[in-house]
Amino acid sequence: MRGKTYHPMRSATGYSEHGIASWYGSESGNRTAMGTRFNPHGLTAAHKTLPLPTKVRVTNLRNGRSVDVVVNDRGPFKKNRLIDLSHGAAKKIGLDKQGLGKVKVEYLESLAVNP
Repeated sequence: MRGKTYHPMRSATGYSEHGIASWYGSESGNRTAMGTRFNPHGLTAAHKTLPLPTKVRVTNLRNGRSVDVVVNDRGPFKKNRLIDLSHGAAKKIGLDKQGLGKVKVEYLESLAVNP
């Protein structure tokens, strides 16, 4: 993507990372990397390298609020962004107003049929 190659992880077991989250919502109806229709009100996310689908907990480090989401898409492909949340997920943790925020992302479980 944009001249950079990303390699999906084989396993996310033990994954925990801090970084910047953003949210997206205008892509409503578009297909995700998994082929499902994107629902901006759902609790989903996009990540560059986590296995698809993976369940993670995203915690807003500013207010301590958390949301569990399913990573079902690829992105964000903007510099210094760790994860893109659906608008519904961003709203749950209070990121919907400012658009960006520092978060912790922690692996919960693989949802793949044959992980």
